[in-house]
Amino acid sequence: MGVLRTSNWRPNFLHCFKPTDPNPDSTKSKKNGASSSSNRISLLDWSGPQSQLSVMSDLSNPVFNLHIFTMRELQKVTSNFTRSNYLGEGGFGTVFKGFVDAKLRPGLEPQPVAVKVLDLDGSQGHREWLAEVIFLGQLKHDHLVNLIGYCCENEQRVLVYEYMERGNLEHLLFRSYAAALPWLTRLKIAVGAAKGLAFLHEEQKPVIYRDFKTSNILLDSEYNAKLSDFGLATDGPEGDETHVTTQVMGTEGYAAPEYVSTGKILTLTICIIKYISGHLTTMSDVFSFGVVLLELLTGRRSVDKKLPIREQVLTKWAKPFLKDTQRLDQIMDPRLEGQYSIEGAKKAAALAHQCLSHHDKCRPTMTKVVRTLERLLELNDISIGFFVYIVPSEVKNEKGCVMKCVEEKNCDEHKNGFEGELKVEGRRRKRHRSSKSKKGCSSSK
Repeated sequence: MGVLRTSNWRPNFLHCFKPTDPNPDSTKSKKNGASSSSNRISLLDWSGPQSQLSVMSDLSNPVFNLHIFTMRELQKVTSNFTRSNYLGEGGFGTVFKGFVDAKLRPGLEPQPVAVKVLDLDGSQGHREWLAEVIFLGQLKHDHLVNLIGYCCENEQRVLVYEYMERGNLEHLLFRSYAAALPWLTRLKIAVGAAKGLAFLHEEQKPVIYRDFKTSNILLDSEYNAKLSDFGLATDGPEGDETHVTTQVMGTEGYAAPEYVSTGKILTLTICIIKYISGHLTTMSDVFSFGVVLLELLTGRRSVDKKLPIREQVLTKWAKPFLKDTQRLDQIMDPRLEGQYSIEGAKKAAALAHQCLSHHDKCRPTMTKVVRTLERLLELNDISIGFFVYIVPSEVKNEKGCVMKCVEEKNCDEHKNGFEGELKVEGRRRKRHRSSKSKKGCSSSK
């Protein structure tokens, strides 16, 4: 999928920094939130003529509670970046699984980790790496992926994160060979991701994530969602400011219309659109969340070139259905097989419609989104659907056997003498095997 970018970013400084290890007693951060917003170092603080001098001192600041690894250590952690530890790759580079043992670093507990190595020839560069360190080095929350540390040696740029067992939402939601994500699991993921965005937006210095999409939502073993990849994140407007004027960056299909439309088109290609000077607000993230919520409802990607032209862009195709409760089932993910809360689906669709409003001021805040979604988790009207039970033909005309089968199924219609096909609403799809029916028949005799 194409990424909306203006140009490759080049480093502000030629050599990497080697900050000194901070005093362990002064680096204690809050367990369930970020360090004080008023003390947070902004990404904007790193620009300007003094940036090269400030880098070395700023990353030594106690607000950065990060481990600084060497490449030799990371080679040991990943077994020299062996192919068997390969997890995937993206715009930043390649990701490997590793394991940190108790001997590697004092104070660092043994744990599996994800090691992301910058591709020097890729679409992202030092600026994106630095953004990750600045934001995730200071912001701590249950629904943000935990950045453990980094490596910066010569041209090498590496990030070390906590390992997320279930990978990203894109992989789980769209892979065709696995069972579909259940309805309540999808809601749980949506709530967790929404809480992560709400936390960023409510900071005293707001953070605009700018690249919210399924591939950037990581899941642990219990499907708790955490936002990752802060390479495109930026500081939001403060005080009386209404928006930030910045380069338009993001992924095709997720970017808010007002953000893209206010930019000046530089280049237009088949997959990539490049702009400059787009107006960016936290509501741009809300629109992107609406796209992901729509993906969770429909089981379709935000952009899918394999579909008919009118269905390729998800928001354009599905939006007319979102407020039409009579037709909503036509766009629900068929892999759910009707096993979802009808009322919950209607309210989730209405919420998605609000988030996807072309007027940014009409969109809800992420705090309101969280409250709405949490209430949907409490609904218990999940439909189980129906199944067809067919009496085995071998014993179909033997009344005693039919009665025996019916007693096990506890079905009143069969007890009244009905034989043949019967549609029964129940909790599970189940059929009696012929062998079991024959056994029941012989016992009845």
